[in-house]
Amino acid sequence: MSEAPSPIDWSSWSAPTLATLMFVIRDGRILLIEKKRGLGAGKINGPGGKIDPGETPLECAIRETREELCIEVESPRKMGELHFAMSDVPDILCHVYLARAYRGVPTETSEAKPLWCRLDDIPFDRMWDDDIHWLPLMIDGRTFLGRFAFEGESVAWKQVETEVVWVE
Repeated sequence: MSEAPSPIDWSSWSAPTLATLMFVIRDGRILLIEKKRGLGAGKINGPGGKIDPGETPLECAIRETREELCIEVESPRKMGELHFAMSDVPDILCHVYLARAYRGVPTETSEAKPLWCRLDDIPFDRMWDDDIHWLPLMIDGRTFLGRFAFEGESVAWKQVETEVVWVE
């Protein structure tokens, strides 16, 4: 993918869909899900979903993880934001969180099946096309801001900034 100018004017971009993702990393492994329904059904991702009215991104990430995996994350930290200009669905602004501890047992639900992966064996071929560009940064403890223009399910343009400071 070339360093072509962005097809999107990011300075005036806004997303109608606000969402979150939560990742748990523990003992050299990352907790992912096999998504059963909704956008990305069949793909592997982190638990997450749309932010409800009146809910903060952090509250959403905790709630969605509880609903999808039946666990309570402890001390999650915001690691990044993903700005998705989509061709087939409304644009998405996604807040990404990381936790290193949780209570409970990851349990399959009607929305998701838990999947533990070694950090050196993440199934990027079964994930969204953008994940390979920012997930390794998060695993390395680096914060990020990713901007992606999609054509269908493929990244047509990308820009990822690192060492971004997030305040909540």
